[in-house]
Amino acid sequence: MAAEAGAQTDRPRFQTPDGFRLLPGFLGPDEQRKLADDVIAAIAHAPLYRPSMPRTGASLSVEMTNLGPLGWISDRGGYRYEPAHPVTGRPWPPMPDALLALWAAVSDWPDPPQACLVNVYGADSRLGLHVDADEDARDAPVVSVSLGDRARFRIGGLRRTDPTRSLVLSSGDVVVLGGAARRCHHGVDRIYPASSALLPEAWRPGRINLTLRRVR
Repeated sequence: MAAEAGAQTDRPRFQTPDGFRLLPGFLGPDEQRKLADDVIAAIAHAPLYRPSMPRTGASLSVEMTNLGPLGWISDRGGYRYEPAHPVTGRPWPPMPDALLALWAAVSDWPDPPQACLVNVYGADSRLGLHVDADEDARDAPVVSVSLGDRARFRIGGLRRTDPTRSLVLSSGDVVVLGGAARRCHHGVDRIYPASSALLPEAWRPGRINLTLRRVR
């Protein structure tokens, strides 16, 4: 028993990285519904597509599009930001005013976001542990908004092998990755289908995640 207790004590413990903030229910039901409607309307002009991994060409399990002056792209050409949709060739639609106001309220950053990555999760979608490292403005925080079904979010450390912690994110929750947390691994293990009725029926089960970033 003593040896077992000692082994448990020696295990590394997860420490929440500095700069990580979870703001539960930051957006109320009416704000969530209006933002979801605005994003879905924007998707009509910048349709969802399924990006691929640069090395393998394997498709991601989430569908994506972007809002704002720049959009994040992943394909055989690598990870990068581009001013136009890779399929339509058209500029990305502007971000809704609500997202700009949200960034101003929680980011503690003087400049507005330049990209809003829109990830749409289906019932079986997930996103492996990764670090957002394709931006020149690496000191600027990343601000994430959840809409729709709940998701199990995982946050770790600077190394992929560091201990991690799982959190359940609900519709209207906001996550801020600033400071040291900006360089920490994070991902989405799963969503919980039918846990929210926010999105229109055609989008259920599903979760929309909006990630605001300053690129340059």
